[in-house]
Amino acid sequence: MSAPVSAAHRAASAIPYSSTDADTYLAETPLRDLTKSLPLRVLSEQDFAHWQTYGYVVVRSAIPASAAANLLAFAWEFQGLDPNRPETWYPEREFRSELDRDLHVYGFVEAYHHQLIWDSRQTRRVYDAFVDVWDCEELWVTLDRLNLNPPNVGNRDRALIPHTDTGFDIDLHWDVDSTLDVLPQRVQGLIALTDTEPDHGGFQCAPELFRRFDEWKAGQPADRDPIRPAIDRAEFPVVRPELRAGDLLIWNGLLAHGVAPNTSENGVRSVQYLSMMPALESHEELRRSRVESWRHLRTPEWNRTLLGDATKHESLRYGTAALTDLGRKLLGLDSWSERESGGTSGEPACVGSA
Repeated sequence: MSAPVSAAHRAASAIPYSSTDADTYLAETPLRDLTKSLPLRVLSEQDFAHWQTYGYVVVRSAIPASAAANLLAFAWEFQGLDPNRPETWYPEREFRSELDRDLHVYGFVEAYHHQLIWDSRQTRRVYDAFVDVWDCEELWVTLDRLNLNPPNVGNRDRALIPHTDTGFDIDLHWDVDSTLDVLPQRVQGLIALTDTEPDHGGFQCAPELFRRFDEWKAGQPADRDPIRPAIDRAEFPVVRPELRAGDLLIWNGLLAHGVAPNTSENGVRSVQYLSMMPALESHEELRRSRVESWRHLRTPEWNRTLLGDATKHESLRYGTAALTDLGRKLLGLDSWSERESGGTSGEPACVGSA
């Protein structure tokens, strides 16, 4: 959630998670082998077993379908696109960089702090699902964005992005170095704002590869690509989990995953990216950066691909989102060590949004 620093910080949790960046973590026990100490809140025993075996789990109706619909409407409005007029979905524009062009092709929406986005982040059912996964209550939420991906044609055609033989591949990749002796722990998530449709594109993954990763890895060359898996898809099928608007998908960073292209005629796939990680409350610089990003609607700094909107930055469009007691802790405004309402930061209880 910020640029990496050299020192590892111990998370504010009973399990000794540690991290330099609140993105990837070192842990004594990998998440896939974790034995629960806290009772499950949202996931069933079958859900948790699926998570540990195949690397992902779907939480149905994590937010109301009406909330997902409001977020979808906001994603259209923020970009100045008309959902009923496909000719508006491919506006001619100058790109600030190749990265800016790539993000446009992939459908990223450069909004991070609207009230609707924060409402999802501080939804109890969403939080409880991540508590189940980490076996840890003291979490911070990622400051991430939305995605709205219309058919990949015109200036959203994936062919505009040069192909590489190694490294990141939007089709299928890991988000951690899969060749390390000690594999980092990472958890990612998204909330569907539209229902899954066969030709609309969207999240896809190789769960059988996750299940058999150690076996597969043992037969690979030492110089294999650490990010892009070279697999026989007949042996390790790539699947697309079925999602309905409002469902939460959580996946392990060691699950090879990607985004299928939208090949439909006029359909759209949209999601909110949202995950939670053990809170690094001792990392004061990071905590302060997160709070200031929320307060002033600044583009977060935890990932180099976060650019902010090129036309009209969100800080010029609306005010600071109001936070609940849970939201204050998930941001880092209040400490998890203070269990009573009101926290320890001395900040006002909430700031009204425009």
